[in-house]
Amino acid sequence: MPIGRQRRKVNQILLFVQREENLSVERPLDPSSPKQRAELPAINERIRFPKIRLIDTDGTQLGIMSPQEALRIAEEKDLDLVLVSDKADPPVCRIMDYGKFKFEKEKKEREARKKQHTAEIKEVKFRYNIGEHDYHVRLRSAQQFLGEGDKVKATVMFRGREAQHAELGEELLHRLFRDLQEVAEMQQPPQKEGRNITMILAPKAAPKKST
Repeated sequence: MPIGRQRRKVNQILLFVQREENLSVERPLDPSSPKQRAELPAINERIRFPKIRLIDTDGTQLGIMSPQEALRIAEEKDLDLVLVSDKADPPVCRIMDYGKFKFEKEKKEREARKKQHTAEIKEVKFRYNIGEHDYHVRLRSAQQFLGEGDKVKATVMFRGREAQHAELGEELLHRLFRDLQEVAEMQQPPQKEGRNITMILAPKAAPKKST
């Protein structure tokens, strides 16, 4: 058996196995099902249009021909024939390594999902008379949260008669903002919230590039 046919057969087996794994027990693979058939990738022998426009690996247009002739050209290059646009007239197919193409596509999708981040509000709590060491621990936590794209709610807590030192709590929050002003902007200035005083910081927006 030619190498191209062997590799294509392996690709088909892997795709079948992957499809089986994604199906539930209640939904066995049914080749006659239009829905399941539509989910299979349109490659090689699955391309059944009367005529297609063929594009080579380097983007060169090889003209209009039958899928069978296009598949023969792909086999000679030990590659796959892949449908890239069924809306065109005639449909457009490209010669490529489908396994590599699928891997790169999934890799890009994973990277895109990692970059998507929903901002949360992370709270950092202080006492008005906090020591220097503990202050810097919380400062580093706030820096980390801001660096990850989250907002920071800084809270100075008071107990009982400690509320008479509210001005010290405000000073502490202003100090925190000064220490973070390179990476943060103040979204809510210090304000009373029950017995406590809170402030909300947001990550500083990146400066716009001048055109």
